[in-house]
This record gives sequence, C-alpha cells and structure tokens, in this order.
Amino acid sequence: MNSPKVILTVFGTRPEAIKMFPVIHALEADPRFTSRVCVSGQHRAILDQVLEISSIKPDHDLAVMQPDQTLDALTANLLIGLGKVMDEEKPDWVLVQGDTATAMSGALAAYYRKIPVAHLEAGLRSGNIYHPWPEEVNRKMIGTITALHFAPTETSAEALRRENVDPATIHVTGNSVIDALHWITAKIEREPELASGLAQLEQRFAGKRIIGVTSHRRENFGGGLEAIADAVRRLAQRDDVAMIFPVHPNPNVRKVMDDALGNLVNVALIEPLDYPHFARLLDISTLILTDSGGVQEEAPALGKPVLVMRETTERPEGVMAGTAKLVGTDADTIVAEATRLLDDKAAYAAMAKSHNPFGDGKTALRVADLLAENAGGAPA
Repeated sequence: MNSPKVILTVFGTRPEAIKMFPVIHALEADPRFTSRVCVSGQHRAILDQVLEISSIKPDHDLAVMQPDQTLDALTANLLIGLGKVMDEEKPDWVLVQGDTATAMSGALAAYYRKIPVAHLEAGLRSGNIYHPWPEEVNRKMIGTITALHFAPTETSAEALRRENVDPATIHVTGNSVIDALHWITAKIEREPELASGLAQLEQRFAGKRIIGVTSHRRENFGGGLEAIADAVRRLAQRDDVAMIFPVHPNPNVRKVMDDALGNLVNVALIEPLDYPHFARLLDISTLILTDSGGVQEEAPALGKPVLVMRETTERPEGVMAGTAKLVGTDADTIVAEATRLLDDKAAYAAMAKSHNPFGDGKTALRVADLLAENAGGAPA
C-alpha cells in the first residue's frame, strides 16, 4: 500500500479559513493523506475564531502581522516563514486558497522548492489588475505556478483555458464556501447558543428590515469608503430599515465608518463577527451590501440578494444568475438599487429566488479525490 500523501494546507485570513476547513476535515478523515496545516496569521483574532469553531489545530503558526505592515514587508516575511515550514514538512502538495498575500507567497515558496501547488478557488478574474487590488495579480501569479486548478465554476475554468492553462489540470469542483455554510448552519441548529450574540440587536430592530453591510476592500479606501458610508447613512433614514455593519478592524475602514455612522439610531456598528454569528446575520438580513468576495457566494445560498459595492467582480456567475448586482461605490446608485429591492416586491423576489451557481456542498470531497488521483512530488 502506498504511504499517505502529505498535504500542507496554507492560509492566513478568515475567508481562507472558512473555505479551507471543510477540505481539511476531508483530508484528515481520509487515510490516503497526512494533513498538515500552516497558518500565517495574516488576520489574527478573526482567523482564530474560525479555527476554534471548526476544531482546526494548526501545526505551524507564523504570526506574521505587524502594525501598519506594508504589502512588500508582509510578502517577504511570508516567503521566509513559509519556506522554512516547507523545508521541514517536505509535503507532496501545497494547497492554497483564493488570492491573498499568504496564498500567493505559499505558491511561490512551493515553486522555489519544486513542490506542486493545488489552488482552491482557481480561475477568478475581474480583468483589472487594480480591482480588486492586490488580489487580481495575486491569483494570476498563483495560476501561473499551479499544477492542479480547482475552479469553483465553469466560468472560472474557462477563464483559465483562455490563459492557455493545460485543460487537463483544470477541474470544476464548486466552491467550498457552500460546504462550510452547510456545516455551520447544521451546527447552529444543534447548538443555537453559538449564534445567540445578535439577540439584543434582533430585539432592538424588531419589525424592521435588516440590511447587512460589510466593506473592507483596499481599492475602496478613501473616497469609496466615504461614499459607502454616505449610502448607509441615507438608507438608515428609513423608518422600516436597520443596518447591521460588522466593521473591519483595519483603521482605514473603522475611522471612516465611526465618524460617519457612529451616532445613528438605525445603524449598529459592531465588532467583526465570528463565523456562526456572521451566518446568522446573513440569515436575518433582507439584503446584503458588500464589497467582499465570499459574501457574494454565501448570501445567495440563503436566498439573500447581494448588492456588490465594487466596480468589477471576479464572481460574474452571481451577476449572471441574478443573485448579485454590481453597483459600484457611487452613493446615489447604492441607495437607488437598495431602495428598489426594498420597495419593489417583484424585483426582490427575482434576486432572492435565483439559482445559486457556486456549489452543492460537496467540493471538499471532490478536492480530496483529485489530490489522491494526482501523483504529486517534485517535477522532473
């Protein structure tokens, strides 16, 4: 019998952790693998929340984040730290997810050691290297290095084919964020206390339609965030609406939102939510305003329309399916589109009932099978 393949999973942010933990669970339960986990700590507290709820215990924790760290300093620290881990573990595969500095650095460190890279959520493209920034270039760089591309949708797979990626290395697996959402929803049903922390806000806003808001994209820092804050302020003037806004810890985000929205009766600026409470927020919201990537996939799984406060999206499937709409960061446009969904029942129903194109909850098992089927090891 062949010895188990060593899979080193590398991630560092909360969104990566959410999408990685179903795959790690699948690898740990499969005798074909020895699962090893390295976290960079690119997000700290909010990463640790996901690790705890999903019972993932990292074998390595680089704790790379420092106050006001530049992207080049972060990347340098990641490359050095991840390289040392790979030299110690000597994995058959390095598995990265998405488009973060951790994912890009993990892929590059693996390439320097001729360790094949598997990329979860491969093939996302906006077509603009500055939107989202720096994520678009990160994922293009990862795609150049990757030996196994796990594309969430056929659209993502086709984007890779257009870049002349070998079609034999591209596999449409769905997105593991749907696996994670199914898992956490079932866990909350068994243990409702996991998501009871929003009860006070639910009581405070009883009878109002809740709009969930998230915003943290670097390309929106400055004028974009100020316009988003203005739109939230204007929407919150409605008597029938309340806004719940978990504010990202980045001071570039927090100061803008605190200054613009801190004293409004119908706006709750709250600390970042752990994963169960964020799933609960999606569930109780009427609609979602976001510049996040993952939320564009999660909210439709619960039948919630998404207004994407960005100029481009690397997840066009949601827009094509009708579950999401690009509205940019113009305050007038955001207010108009949200108002349309709040006041036009037919428009709301059309988005809420659209098919979610992002997965069926079985991505992790497909990924495990594909890793087992492919040889791994250093290329010749």
